[in-house]
Amino acid sequence: MDGIEKSFPGVKALKGVRLTLHAGEVLAVVGENGAGKSTLIKTLAGVHRPDAGTMMLDGQPVSFASPHEAQQAGIAVIYQEFNLVPALSARENIFLGHERARFGVPDRRAERAEAQRLFERMKVQIDPDAPVRSLSVAQQQVVEIAKALSLGARLLVMDEPTATLTPGEVDRLLAIIRDLQRDGIGIIYISHRLEEVFAVADRVMVMRDGEHIDTLPRQGLDRERLIEMMVGRSLEQEFPKARHAIGAPRLEVRGLTRRGVVEDVSLTLRRGEVLGLTGLVGAGRTELARLLFGADPADAGEIRLDGRPLALRSPRDAIAAGISLLTEDRKAQGLVLMLSARENFALPNLSHWSRRGFIRQQVERARFAHYIESLKIKLSHQDQTVRNLSGGNQQKVLIARWLEANADVVIFDEPTRGIDVGAKYEIYLLINELAAAGKAILMISSELPEVLGMSDRILVMHEGRISGEITDVAHATQEQILALAVGREDKAEKVEG
Repeated sequence: MDGIEKSFPGVKALKGVRLTLHAGEVLAVVGENGAGKSTLIKTLAGVHRPDAGTMMLDGQPVSFASPHEAQQAGIAVIYQEFNLVPALSARENIFLGHERARFGVPDRRAERAEAQRLFERMKVQIDPDAPVRSLSVAQQQVVEIAKALSLGARLLVMDEPTATLTPGEVDRLLAIIRDLQRDGIGIIYISHRLEEVFAVADRVMVMRDGEHIDTLPRQGLDRERLIEMMVGRSLEQEFPKARHAIGAPRLEVRGLTRRGVVEDVSLTLRRGEVLGLTGLVGAGRTELARLLFGADPADAGEIRLDGRPLALRSPRDAIAAGISLLTEDRKAQGLVLMLSARENFALPNLSHWSRRGFIRQQVERARFAHYIESLKIKLSHQDQTVRNLSGGNQQKVLIARWLEANADVVIFDEPTRGIDVGAKYEIYLLINELAAAGKAILMISSELPEVLGMSDRILVMHEGRISGEITDVAHATQEQILALAVGREDKAEKVEG
């Protein structure tokens, strides 16, 4: 790709971008949210037509009017939101739209054998006839890769492929990528997780503000230089944790239980404290957050805020009590995607600006304008549809919502998932500000460096229970946390000693 340009109303998304990918190479594409990565990939995949520039495949000029034409040319894209039909089997999803047939009749036996061969090629065991809805996220991703291979893909694009995977599943995926490399498939790997970029990439391409900044060999490239290229400035430290006095208990939980997901959880969260909560996927962290926010009913247990018992029958009760939740899945559970950024900001705060049943929009707009400036939210105007914002800016809209609600307890569930290192840094600074103002912060995260870098204290969950607590965070290790996450308390004590 050379000189690729693409504009949308009010925004020039790509400015003369160039990209080169070799057979059997992994090219990592990194940059902040809004840098143009997604637009570039959608241009490559035939979703967007470029306004200018050329594309060459195997030395021949190409132009794609649709994703189907790109697929026929051997280009496959696996987006963060999978393009699978949950009710169909793995086999049916792999061959959907290009079914194997014999005398005009679908040949299920041939499809099953081919699907099994593709899974064996990737060294995974998946039942070709299992419904996709019954598969784990990692297995669904393998089905997506198998679908691409069944179409004869020679160029595979993976967009944030590990966002919801466990550490073990990430290792398995990276092994699959290396196998595909050896088969001569070129891979474009888009990720905000820089440790994966350094683990799997041959070269790293950096984008910023719609421009190609540089493409460098991974060998010899250090993390600090890469971050500086991405954000356009140096960050003094990746996790700017501020230390300050921690006050009296603010949120107290005793014996909280929801059968099958959360069992007898007790914790104390203090004024001005950032309490990290981590564990493997499925450990019950998000389920605990939903209980604390009144989104799910508890079977047993007690929640107290500033010493008074709470009866949380709904999120409305939690908001009224001063508890807010920044959800793990911002698109499915946090945002109303067809509404504007301003309307999403306003949702739990309408009573603040209402008089006699009417919303004072002038006040609403003024309050949102304040947060647009203070949080550096990038959008063309307040009424821009929130689905058209980058992930980092969507997250900032949600944060602005809860800052305006002035909650005493703020629960961040995966606050930096799917956002770039620059936006992460700004969110960390905001967490510091909230803690300094006396807010109590519960930060749920799968990113162990983040948990170690930003927490005053760490709780680890395993199979719905608190499996351990780490108070000396400064001397804790990722190995110690993982030992608690898998229920190996003996190993955790050995590492701590």
